[in-house]
Amino acid sequence: MSKVSTFSAPKGVPDYVPPQSAEFVAVRDGLTRAARLAGYGHIELPIFEDTGLFARGVGESTDVVTKEMYTFADRGDRSVTLRPEGTAGVMRAVIEHGLDRGQLPVKLSYSGPFFRYERPQAGRYRQLQQVGVEAIGIDDPALDAEVIAIADAGFRGLGLDGFRLEITSLGDDTCRPQYRELLQQFLFGLPLDEETRRRAEINPLRVLDDKRREVREMTADAPLMLDHLSDSAKAHFDEVLSHLDALGVPYVVNPRMVRGLDYYTKTTFEFVHDGLGAQSGIGGGGRYDGLMEQLGGQPLSGIGFGLGVDRTILALAAEGKSAATPARCEVYGVPMGDAAKAALVPLAHRLRGAGIRVDLAYGGRGLKGAMKAADKSGAVVALVLGDRELEAGEIVVKDLRNGEQQTVPLTEAVVRVGEVVARG
Repeated sequence: MSKVSTFSAPKGVPDYVPPQSAEFVAVRDGLTRAARLAGYGHIELPIFEDTGLFARGVGESTDVVTKEMYTFADRGDRSVTLRPEGTAGVMRAVIEHGLDRGQLPVKLSYSGPFFRYERPQAGRYRQLQQVGVEAIGIDDPALDAEVIAIADAGFRGLGLDGFRLEITSLGDDTCRPQYRELLQQFLFGLPLDEETRRRAEINPLRVLDDKRREVREMTADAPLMLDHLSDSAKAHFDEVLSHLDALGVPYVVNPRMVRGLDYYTKTTFEFVHDGLGAQSGIGGGGRYDGLMEQLGGQPLSGIGFGLGVDRTILALAAEGKSAATPARCEVYGVPMGDAAKAALVPLAHRLRGAGIRVDLAYGGRGLKGAMKAADKSGAVVALVLGDRELEAGEIVVKDLRNGEQQTVPLTEAVVRVGEVVARG
């Protein structure tokens, strides 16, 4: 009889399974919590959208659009794309549902998988997990600082501290056209290959983001946006830095920073962790003042970020830290016989209703095997129930941290177990 073949996850798509999945949940929820504390409401986005949304919103000159999107025709022969990032989808939803017609700014947060066809390596996956926020409708440097501070607080709340915030300004429509012309004059004087020259024609800033050593060497003396800001753009940037100083958020000004998406204007930032090697970015974002109008909405400004859950997990590991609580339960029930199991199942249900995480030894295993399973579960309390205890209407409550045990009435078990768990 031939052996049936098994399946593996697609290349570049990580699985998170217990116990490692506890770290994933802790990081995702920790990054999200910082946004909730600042009044950001949840938005759930479609996994795929009309391809035109990303082509127009992300930028046709970006590597994301030209090389990395998962695009296909659906059964109605419509071109759809698995979402490569979150901002364009959020803007589409805000416009479609009229959120921009209400109180501003519209403050939203989201999390989930995003998809880019890249060469898989540590921290760079084809299905990547992100937490993001968007604050839409108000052009205020204090709001820029709030968004950045949320990301900083999210990382620090997880115990991460070996990262740095790099920040710059990409100017606005009062200075970018002149800078674009100046940069193109410089780039067209270089011996660029045909594809890079075409990129310089569409969006010259993209060339400064080229990772090839020969291109970086050629552009080392290129004019920088930060040196050619208009008075208004410079004042905006200076005020953002002033607010960050007041919030106690450390930063490094990086005048050569270029983000991978075309919609960024003015404040632009990235969080970098050197413990990750070449893929050092753990999150970033910026202001996108023309994006909503470009997608058919009002001419409203916005600012946001995307933080990499996968990258943050690797950064924590590089620092020898963990954000997760290893225990999958607090209480482990050990029934000795069918009658004891019939009594422990509803008791476990009542404990769970009291907010206590409970698991049971199923399958009729013996006391020794069940207690070994209790230790592996990370539980702090074992509940042992046999025929003798059941007949007396009692149950044994064993504190696995110090080995102390007591026999308590079954009717008082929920309260007494809660007291033992609460001792910490």
